[in-house]
Amino acid sequence: MFIATAFAYPIVLALLCLGAGVLVDRVSGGFLPSALLPALGVAALIAASQLSTYVWPVAQATPYLLAAIAAAGFVLGRTRAMAIAGRVQATGRLIVLPVLVYAIALAPVLAAARPTFSSYLVLTDSAVHLLGANYLIEHGQHYANLDLRNSYGEFINNYYNTSYPSGADTLFGGSARLLRIPLIWAYQPFNAFMLATATGPVWLLVRRLGLRGGWAALATVTTTVPALVYGYELIGSIKEITALPMMLTLGALAVAHREWLRRAPAGTIPFALAAAAGVSALGVGFGAWAFATTALLLLVLARELIARRERLSHAMLLLITGAVVALLSAIPTWRNIAGSLQIAKTIAATSNPGNLTKSLNPLQVLGTWLSASYRFSPTGTALQLTDLLAAIALLACVVGAIHIIRARHFALGGWIAAMLGVWLAATAYSTTWVDAKALMLSSPLVVLLAWGGVAALRASSSRLVIQMAAGLLALALAGGALASNAVQYHSSDLAPTGRYEELASLNSRFAGRGPTLFMDFDEYAMYQLRDLDLGGVDFIYPPLSLTGYVMKHGGVVDLDGISPAVLEAYPLIITRRDPEASRPPSAYDLAWQGAYYQVWVRRPRAPVAIEHAGLGGLTPVQCPLIGRLARRAQADGAQLVSASPPELVRIGLVQAHHPASWRRAVIGLRITGPGRLHSAFGIPHSGVWYVWLQGDLMRPLSVRIDGHEVGSVGEQLGGDALNPNTMAPLPVHLSAGRHVLELTRGGFTLAPGDGGLSQLDRVFFTPAGVSDETLRTTPPAAWHSLCGHAYDWIEVVRG
Repeated sequence: MFIATAFAYPIVLALLCLGAGVLVDRVSGGFLPSALLPALGVAALIAASQLSTYVWPVAQATPYLLAAIAAAGFVLGRTRAMAIAGRVQATGRLIVLPVLVYAIALAPVLAAARPTFSSYLVLTDSAVHLLGANYLIEHGQHYANLDLRNSYGEFINNYYNTSYPSGADTLFGGSARLLRIPLIWAYQPFNAFMLATATGPVWLLVRRLGLRGGWAALATVTTTVPALVYGYELIGSIKEITALPMMLTLGALAVAHREWLRRAPAGTIPFALAAAAGVSALGVGFGAWAFATTALLLLVLARELIARRERLSHAMLLLITGAVVALLSAIPTWRNIAGSLQIAKTIAATSNPGNLTKSLNPLQVLGTWLSASYRFSPTGTALQLTDLLAAIALLACVVGAIHIIRARHFALGGWIAAMLGVWLAATAYSTTWVDAKALMLSSPLVVLLAWGGVAALRASSSRLVIQMAAGLLALALAGGALASNAVQYHSSDLAPTGRYEELASLNSRFAGRGPTLFMDFDEYAMYQLRDLDLGGVDFIYPPLSLTGYVMKHGGVVDLDGISPAVLEAYPLIITRRDPEASRPPSAYDLAWQGAYYQVWVRRPRAPVAIEHAGLGGLTPVQCPLIGRLARRAQADGAQLVSASPPELVRIGLVQAHHPASWRRAVIGLRITGPGRLHSAFGIPHSGVWYVWLQGDLMRPLSVRIDGHEVGSVGEQLGGDALNPNTMAPLPVHLSAGRHVLELTRGGFTLAPGDGGLSQLDRVFFTPAGVSDETLRTTPPAAWHSLCGHAYDWIEVVRG
């Protein structure tokens, strides 16, 4: 699967986009630079996928439509395609630069050598895009048959049935379907590929500054992946990452306006497609960037008319053709423009900062940010170096602006000024969340302007000292951005592959047997369990039937807090495999157990418990409570059903010997740096025992008992800190008596996520081969036999 998603999928995407780009070039008059073809292919494919899903009965044909468009491009534009292939030197650059950017963007996944995605759970919006991309290709933009009683239906309805931008999702879902690969593993490669398509327009803009050869190549890479853009790509911000190459393509076309404004009206098709694709991907908010670029072109047209070098009728035809293409290419957005505007207004006005703890620092626009995350400020030496590199970049921007004016690159300078004007307007009139998006989209423009400073130095004199200064400036710009990206790579948490593969197997095994209650905070499960009509208690949109029982988003999930009568609506309950967690009510039997999850199935016609008393399983229950339940059972002709907790041997982490840098957290220890924890513990009887670790561990911990290696646990992250992330247990044979547990974390490595999350909450042992919890039925008359023992829960059940 790793080879298919990380290597085969981008090759398929490249063929689709290149073929579609050649087709756009053919229909628009054959003037497009080769570097723009992939990005314009993306624009054309977004338009096609939006139309095919809008006409929902043909939505499932979207993958084949995309392939047909690419094939048509290669057939109709075969002369252009062969000419591109024949230009070995130019084609080599066009291939190497996007491949290099793709490798940088996907570096955490490539280095992990497994299907996964990066910056796991920094922003869970990607879970929604996985869900939407699958739904839109399956059902199109048709929502009448959604079941709104559970989370799956509510998410689709509250996002995509309210004009939420879906341009990136339809292209993503349609292209991944061609290879029939899981969207969850294709998601990060898709984002990396979208960012790589930005190298084409950036290359053209960099060359317009006057840079050539290796200088232009280095400037292109740096401008495409500055620190803030890289951070957004790592968290899978698919809308912004897809809109970025569209914005840059508009700029490249604006700068090269002489190549197409005087041509036939079809010459406006590429510009209109890029503008429409940006609107489809990001929403009508992208109109600010598109309008600013269009206004610049209108000024150019007006100048041509005043100088009488252009006819008014020709200008009108250009405008009409562009407007018609833009409208048709983004018809789902324009069709419900009121809803689209409302979405944009809501996003722009929201006071919710999302995953941001504070507003981003404006200095991040300069490309360097030596922090593990764009959300947090650097500290110590990293902060001083960041400030120094920012000052150098700012000075380079000033020199670059002067260079653009002196070289009379008025179109380039006007476009950069217009784009920065949009950024400043967004900063002045929007809130934290939108400010951050605008800052990210503006970062490549500012970095491009800084590279204008390098171009100015190289053009000003051939003296060795000037050329050395240009080299040092280039080193500062490129080194700062790439070093920032390396820091983020090193701290990027990766999604757990095994756990999601297990969820996918459950979807195949139990498909159509829902609705299903999911007792874990993990909204990615909605895609992996998409055929089970899933409801999550602490999701953003919990099941409507659980309105009185839901926690806040990401809150602690407690199955004992939900009435058994309410649970009757769920034939399936999926829980994490956690010996400390509460078992579902007695009406449910364990139907399947894996390394991470358990599936509980409600028995046909199983009686609903009259009363369910959750007891926690930690302390013995006194007779008064049991006597009250017995009287209730006797009055209703019922029995007492009790669930006994499993045998547990717990390790006191805080009291154990561990490095001082492993500091106490709210629960357990926050692990920082290498070190070793060791603790003595006792085992009551010999046999095979399971070692269980709870927490979030990106960097592996080695587990040893009495000096013998038991195994290693790592790359295991959960939903959030409030709900336990119980990792797959390690079996070990132990004799009765005292033993010593050792947990060791090694030193620095270059592995992705080496500096990522490390939180150890609990460690405990349970005997293997023993049911996690056993049920016992007791007649009301014998209730005294239950006194003085610990129970997970006791129910009053008829029959």
